[in-house]
Amino acid sequence: MHVFKLNADNSKVLSQDLLNHLLEQFPLGHSTIHGEDHWMRVLYNGRMLARENKANLNVVELFAIIHDCQRDNDDYDLEHGRRAAEYVYEIRNRWLDINERETELLVEACKYHSDGFIDADITIQTCWDSDRLDLGRAGIKPSPERLCTVIAKRSDVIEAAYRRSINV
Repeated sequence: MHVFKLNADNSKVLSQDLLNHLLEQFPLGHSTIHGEDHWMRVLYNGRMLARENKANLNVVELFAIIHDCQRDNDDYDLEHGRRAAEYVYEIRNRWLDINERETELLVEACKYHSDGFIDADITIQTCWDSDRLDLGRAGIKPSPERLCTVIAKRSDVIEAAYRRSINV
């Protein structure tokens, strides 16, 4: 098993053990489209956005590594977000050190992250944008019209995220 080194320094909720657990149960194994490399770019995007818009960092960080962890395939898996939301409840008491409100936000962010919504709590919007900014990995340049937050819609933010997602 490949173990991706997580920069969990200064995080209240992330740990290498949690990441390893998610990778061990991840149905797609070493998927490059929805796997650990994607999760780390979403984490990077999310931390950057959360600093700017004051989103709940605990939720944003956990979303990054949980939102796609229940995918069945790299193509069309309409229910993966809902499965990830259910999985939050399954692992909450053992792996997640978050309160009830954070749990609600994380569940909603995971549940609807691939449904194209843009109206939500700022923390949920930050989660969705952090994922959408990594669409370059699938050959899609993020569109400001499909992003939620002012910071994510900036052309310099989109361009930098796009370059990261295509490894340029």
